[in-house]
Amino acid sequence: MDLSALRHANFSKLDEAVEEWRLVAKNLETLAKDAEDGLRGAANKANWAGENSQVTKEFIGKTAGEFRDAHTQATSIHNILKDTTGELKSYHRQLNEALDRGLKKNLTVMDTGDGGFTVTMNVHPDRAAKGHTPPEHDASDVTALRDEIQGILSKATESDDSARKVLVALADQSRLGFSDAEYSDRDSAAEAVRDAEELAALAKQKPEDLSPEEFDRLNAGLKEHAGDPLFAETFATTLGPKGVLEFWSGINDPHAGARIGHERVEQYGDLQKNLSLTLAAATQSDSAAMSDWQTKMISLGEKPVGRDGYGPMGFQVMSNLMRAGDFDDGFLTRYGNSLMETERRLTGNGEHANMAWSRMGMDPWLNRMGEDSGDDPLTGYLKALSNSPDAATGFFNQEYVNKNDENNPFERDTDGDDKKGKVTLSNFQYLFEEREWPKEYGLDGDELHTGRNNLGLALEAATTGHPAGELPTADTPAHNAEQARLFESVVGSVSDNPKLLTDNGYMSDSFGQMASEYLPDINRSMTDVDLDSTDEQDRDAQQRIMNLFPVAGTDARMEHHEVSRFLLTVGQNPEGYAAVDVAQKAYVANLMDYHLDPSLPVERRYLPDDLERTVEEIAHSAGEVGGALAVGRQEGIAGDAAEADKKYEESVQKRKDLVSAGVGTTVGAATSLIASPIAGAVVGGAADAASGALIDAVFGEGKGTELDEAAGEINASWETSEDHTKEYVRRAAEQAAKSHGHEDPGDLAEAARAGVRQGFTTGGAYCDSVAAELRTDR
Repeated sequence: MDLSALRHANFSKLDEAVEEWRLVAKNLETLAKDAEDGLRGAANKANWAGENSQVTKEFIGKTAGEFRDAHTQATSIHNILKDTTGELKSYHRQLNEALDRGLKKNLTVMDTGDGGFTVTMNVHPDRAAKGHTPPEHDASDVTALRDEIQGILSKATESDDSARKVLVALADQSRLGFSDAEYSDRDSAAEAVRDAEELAALAKQKPEDLSPEEFDRLNAGLKEHAGDPLFAETFATTLGPKGVLEFWSGINDPHAGARIGHERVEQYGDLQKNLSLTLAAATQSDSAAMSDWQTKMISLGEKPVGRDGYGPMGFQVMSNLMRAGDFDDGFLTRYGNSLMETERRLTGNGEHANMAWSRMGMDPWLNRMGEDSGDDPLTGYLKALSNSPDAATGFFNQEYVNKNDENNPFERDTDGDDKKGKVTLSNFQYLFEEREWPKEYGLDGDELHTGRNNLGLALEAATTGHPAGELPTADTPAHNAEQARLFESVVGSVSDNPKLLTDNGYMSDSFGQMASEYLPDINRSMTDVDLDSTDEQDRDAQQRIMNLFPVAGTDARMEHHEVSRFLLTVGQNPEGYAAVDVAQKAYVANLMDYHLDPSLPVERRYLPDDLERTVEEIAHSAGEVGGALAVGRQEGIAGDAAEADKKYEESVQKRKDLVSAGVGTTVGAATSLIASPIAGAVVGGAADAASGALIDAVFGEGKGTELDEAAGEINASWETSEDHTKEYVRRAAEQAAKSHGHEDPGDLAEAARAGVRQGFTTGGAYCDSVAAELRTDR
């Protein structure tokens, strides 16, 4: 900022910009509210089907989010402009006041034209007008005026430059949309950038030079600015991809990082999390600098970090800094593709993964967020995918190895002729069915399964469309074709080889959650109606089943025997069982509500003139699902029956408590797919009295247990499970009938009981026929 620019500044254009951005922010606030309350709210309650369910609803949700982000960005820009304009006007006033005070001492300030200025005498006494004596001054007055002017110009320059810097950074955050970066004034945004640069400078130090106090400052700063987009991008790009890898590898190195490790190793887990959150936020930026950062980070994946070329691979280091936060989908996809290329190369297409990533004695311990060492880069990467559903779906459906690859080691009998041939495998098939995971052990000597557990979490996100560990909401889009096809693969894989899940029971909670969100698809599959048939004679049956179990989006299509074997297998784990069992109750309750609603159009009814048959068919399917789960539960308690059953009871109660804590969210786990007006209201958190009473009737039991004191006996557990299923389905039918004013709620309730009885028996018998080898000898 030179002297003339500030001295003669015209702020009218800047004032206009401030006012225009104020109006933009105000108008966008109104649009964002309308989009959120009107457009998005209506979309979540509407009956979406076909392409609408896959494209329109999701588009509306994203559009509403863009309006919200646009308002946030406009508000931030207005705040920064307003703040900067106020400061520059103040400096303009201070400058002119200083110049006037100088004139009173016969001093003038001249712009030199090169960004500088001079302070000179205004009127020499020898050239003063006759009778006029110019004010006197001395050298100290000249110096004081010079310093004051320089101080004002420096502060004005800093104000102007920092505003430019943060405004450009805000604009660069999102190339095609809007940034959600929110700042109340220019100083807070500038402070975020300044702090990021200072903390990056600390991280650039050699680990042996980093003091405990500097470590604390770095850790605290990353935590304080968690989620700040400008901070995150500035920190990441200033430190650089190589700097990130060298910092984390260096402080974990048993030699180079020995001193700081001795002082602060207990805080390494917090630092890892804070650093991961920062890098995740940084990858969301669309700036050219961040795009270059991502490309360089991926290129460093196969290269050793530190130790003069003998350190861990870049993938091993970076994957451990991906265990927290939501990384950009594009970055995760490119990173994953490159990581799997390395996996193929180092493991012989997967034959020796255990050897390739096994921990060596002097390797740095790269993971501090859990017990595993972090040597296997897939462990951290899969955790990142569990927070990024779209990237996870694409990754698992990606081809890992082609059957025509001469180095493909995988052979299978695919046509039942007892002859094996090479097969094409997806990333899902390779990781779940074939990979030899590196063995690691905890401090207690027990084997760790972090990698496989993260695989389950990533699959949960990939098939459901929301981060693992969460429940779907009204905003969760309907399943798309890629998600549905992946779930089909999951069911088929478990059906073909149940030990893949039963031997790794810790994954069952994720598999149970997947199943709970595909209950309409599962129920359809158990009817044995071929929805893929093109025979005209099958059209009526197909339409009836699609009406009976409505699905928004793309449905997953599986064979009856696959679904039964899958449910039986998931049911052998208490947490897996509980996830499906509780969600099935919500689904059946809302399905009864949906079909007994008189306002349901005729063309969407199962049998327009036979409600009892409709209720009976729903109940039959509920009974068959319950029967398959009960068989799994029998297998799960076949050992120490009493102790095992207690775990089932606790898991069901825990799951039920989760449901009760947020009916709207949890109902969405199984019924946002129905799209009935009442179900939509429940999902959206605005259930009317009828729906509220219906949910309370099904979930309002005092305990979540299904078994009495005799539950340790396998036969008793079967009978009690059947009785319980009959009761909750009967209540659901009766309450729905009463809520909608039907004259014969008792008849409908009895039809429900009869349907469950038949379905439960069918389900158990069918499991015996298609999964005999999975049953314990009785």
